[in-house]
Formats: sequence, structure tokens, C-alpha cells
Amino acid sequence: MYLVRAASGALYCGISDDPVRRFAAHKSGKGARFFYSSPAVALVYVEACRTRSDALRQERLIKKLKKSAKEMLAASTDVPACR
Repeated sequence: MYLVRAASGALYCGISDDPVRRFAAHKSGKGARFFYSSPAVALVYVEACRTRSDALRQERLIKKLKKSAKEMLAASTDVPACR
């Protein structure tokens, strides 16, 4: 599970088994339509999950958070494992 910052300042949450590769795809204009209007600028948070199911569950929880809570995750230096 990962968070990417867009040029507009928005945070995008997604899952991938290789967040760095996925971020490169976002930067190159391939991938989520979210970045069509505001390009990806930084991979700001990565959280390792044991299974795809855990990652999807965590993604769903994070997408429900307020922007301020997502910003706290982006600013954190800890890299937790999926809960």
C-alpha cells in the first residue's frame, strides 16, 4: 500500500507489490486517471502488507481518512507493517 503526492498537493492511495515501479508508471502518465490533471511528484509513504487482501483492506481504511490524517501518514518516518 502506498501514497503518492500529486502536483496539486493531493494524496493518492493505491496498492502494488512494487510501489517504486508503480510510482514510475504514475510519473510517466501511465496508470491511474487520478494523475491526468495533476501529475505524480513524490512517493511519500509505503506500508508493507502480507497479503493482497490485507493491502486492499488497508487501502480502503486509508481512503476513508480525512486529508489531515493522510498528511500525518505521509510525514511519518515509521514504515509499519499492515495491521
